[in-house]
Amino acid sequence: MKVTSAEANKILRKYQDDLNRLIAQEKQSAVFTAAVTEDIEAARPDYHISLMQGEIEALQIKIRSLKHAINVFNVTHKPEGFDMTVDEMLVYIPQLSGMKSKYQTMAGRLPKTRKETGYSRNSLVEYEYANYDIGYAKEQLDLVTEELTRAQIALDKLNTSVTFEIEE
Repeated sequence: MKVTSAEANKILRKYQDDLNRLIAQEKQSAVFTAAVTEDIEAARPDYHISLMQGEIEALQIKIRSLKHAINVFNVTHKPEGFDMTVDEMLVYIPQLSGMKSKYQTMAGRLPKTRKETGYSRNSLVEYEYANYDIGYAKEQLDLVTEELTRAQIALDKLNTSVTFEIEE
């Protein structure tokens, strides 16, 4: 079946949800409590270890296969306008986000800020000074924000338009 990366990731989430549901069912059914006066067979939940393990293993195989197909896609495709693969972009975007956060903080700082020291016997007023060009930080913030947006759009476009084959 042909899918986009976005579709494959949604299928993967469904498989993982199904696996989590089976594991939760197994935890509830594998062991049970009955009172001494109860009919143990009437209290026994429906649970067959071999059937449950078969279902779990089948889902684990589907998950491995799908994750592999996604990984192959990620290491073989490059978003338009970038000389890096999807897996590199998945590292690059968080790096850009970190830079954006840093430049937001730096660009928002005043050149000189009075430090609040709380109650002190020392009557000296202290100031904190920016030890960098705030204008440069603002320029870098704009550049990084623009690059981050460009990278996210290119990755979104690729993930929603290019298809690859997966096993059903």
